[in-house]
Amino acid sequence: MITSKLPNVGITIFTQMSQLAASSGALNLSQGFPDFDAPQALCDAVGRHIANGHNQYSPMTGLPALRQQVAAKIARSYGVSVNADTEVTITPGATQAIFCAIQAVIHSGDEVIVFDPAYDSYEPSVALAGGRCVHVPLGGKDFAIDFQKLGEALSPRTRMIILNSPHNPSGALISRAELDQLAALIRDRDIYVISDEVYEHLVFDGVAHASVLAHEELYRRAFVVSSFGKTYHVTGWKTGYVVAPPALTEELRKVHQYVSFCGVTPLQYALADFMAEHPEHVEELPGFYQAKRDLFCDLLAPSRFSFTKVTGTYFQLLDYSQIRPDLNDVEMARWMTREHGVAAIPISVFYQNPLQEQRLVRLCFAKREETLRQAAEKLCAI
Repeated sequence: MITSKLPNVGITIFTQMSQLAASSGALNLSQGFPDFDAPQALCDAVGRHIANGHNQYSPMTGLPALRQQVAAKIARSYGVSVNADTEVTITPGATQAIFCAIQAVIHSGDEVIVFDPAYDSYEPSVALAGGRCVHVPLGGKDFAIDFQKLGEALSPRTRMIILNSPHNPSGALISRAELDQLAALIRDRDIYVISDEVYEHLVFDGVAHASVLAHEELYRRAFVVSSFGKTYHVTGWKTGYVVAPPALTEELRKVHQYVSFCGVTPLQYALADFMAEHPEHVEELPGFYQAKRDLFCDLLAPSRFSFTKVTGTYFQLLDYSQIRPDLNDVEMARWMTREHGVAAIPISVFYQNPLQEQRLVRLCFAKREETLRQAAEKLCAI
């Protein structure tokens, strides 16, 4: 007899909707991945390093050249210095980085605060560490932190708070002022922070990303997680990294070395080369994705959906309350996929207690122009 350690966990909504899109012949705007190629120079570098024999284990902490490029990018982007040897760890994806950070510091009975709607990997990782998630809903249509509710959720057992900015699924951003407010709230408490910043370079309209890396007080207690996959259009490479102060990095690496030991070696070599040769890629990324956001939203303007352009990520929320208010968002996402050929993600699955009146679905605009035009035509016909 099997006693499940995750009895309430099934197949993720991302897998479900991608499978439904495939079986229905629908355009898949549900799962967050580009349908266009990665930079050619990056792809060429992988083949070059495989041919050159870089196919064995890399160091557990990550290839030194890649860790150094991460530190250089952080210095350019946020004006702060991190030590590539003692503060940067390369991991097989950001999800694994988050898992290892949680396992490193959460003990049985500890509480971890997550903000709903919350990415679905957080709670299972906490449960496997013996902890318990405390869900604090984000407020209003702007999905902002409600600091009164956050303060009320804190207890002597609170050991961690997980932030996500730019936020999936809403696209909302945490401001520097909100980071200051959080720092003041937990200043005298023994609480760690995970800052999930995988969409750090997908911030639009001239707004600057407020990274925990650049917040000296919060960073002292934080694991900051990011993703090469999101930044360089290679989600299938499953390569990410985590930056943390030396003492926290040491604890994270104790776990990481027994989960995967190291990331894929030739991919790390290729990323290090590309980052050194093309630092402009990161600088151009906001404009690249903002153009896709604007095209998609302009194409959807005649539709019966209502929306506000997102300020970050490559996801756009659509309110369908004027179309099928009789359907909850899971039903709506399946109806859109089967009947209208566009797959979306219902956001209620990111909540512990879904908002009954909410009528929102999430669509990914990290797609070719042709795909976005086809999707918009189908959506405008609803």
